[in-house]
Amino acid sequence: MKHTLFILGCFVLAMASCSSPEDRASSATTTTTESTADAPAKTETPAPAAKTEGEKLIAKSDCIGCHNKVQKVIGPAYVDIAAKYPLNDENVNHLASKVIEGGKGVWGEIPMTPHASLSKDDAKQMVTYILGLKK
Repeated sequence: MKHTLFILGCFVLAMASCSSPEDRASSATTTTTESTADAPAKTETPAPAAKTEGEKLIAKSDCIGCHNKVQKVIGPAYVDIAAKYPLNDENVNHLASKVIEGGKGVWGEIPMTPHASLSKDDAKQMVTYILGLKK
């Protein structure tokens, strides 16, 4: 019986350690909320802003393989792109086309792969998010 409980405990610990940070954060928030439900209300720090649609699309794409929000990886950091291009319709359309068609030369000789399966509207939302990131 002890052996079975030990194995079960190890399994539970392994599963808990493999959960995503979001899962751990949400379970910690739930636990905190439940344990402080009877406590007097406190002034809480504001919750982080909800992710924009462009940010969600980037998270689901392969962009993070070559780009990072604040640090150059293979391609430029998003904040560097935002510093180079002002947020306006002309730049959003131009860069959305570059995302879909790919290209090279602006940020170095390593080409950006095309993302032909991406819709123009999705690419525009992604670019709008990126250009909104000013240092």
